[in-house]
Amino acid sequence: MTLITDITSRRAETDAPLITPLIERFSPRAYDPTAVIEPGVIRTILEAARWAPSANNVQPWRFIVARRGTAAFTKVHGAMLGFNQAWADSAAVLIANIAETVDAEGKPRPWARYDLGQAVAHLSVQAQHEGLHTHQMGGFEGEKIRAAFGLAEGLDVVSITAIGVLGDVNALPEALRERESAPRLRKSLEELVLVGE
Repeated sequence: MTLITDITSRRAETDAPLITPLIERFSPRAYDPTAVIEPGVIRTILEAARWAPSANNVQPWRFIVARRGTAAFTKVHGAMLGFNQAWADSAAVLIANIAETVDAEGKPRPWARYDLGQAVAHLSVQAQHEGLHTHQMGGFEGEKIRAAFGLAEGLDVVSITAIGVLGDVNALPEALRERESAPRLRKSLEELVLVGE
């Protein structure tokens, strides 16, 4: 069994000092299919999301938390596409991240997706701090999740987050094994900062 236990090989090579959870964060696909995340830890991760900033403090994020072995997990996993289905069943938890894009009167919330992204980022950093790993996904059928959970209009499934404990890389299909060990690359700050006066 080849475990990703030496996370130093996956640490970010940063050009400025960052906090440890950001340096060690990466998006694995190899999760331990026997690992269980305690409810208190899940609550802590969600609490981090709860305290993310949002426009006018409306907190337009909602979550479907699906632990492996539950009907909710089966529904979320069943909505995934392609390679995501091949590995995500080993995650301990799948979270469907949902933006509330209209208010109670039907008025649009233009920043809802942005705000949800901040909440999921907070969730991800807290999960890393707790010794867990996350992987964000966009390859899924949102309408399947909407129907499976009876989501109202204005609640849009934006992404799915897999959370778990690192596992056996050899359990992945070959193409994914290669991705799992590929060098981590990022654009330089010079490419990303358009104006930096």
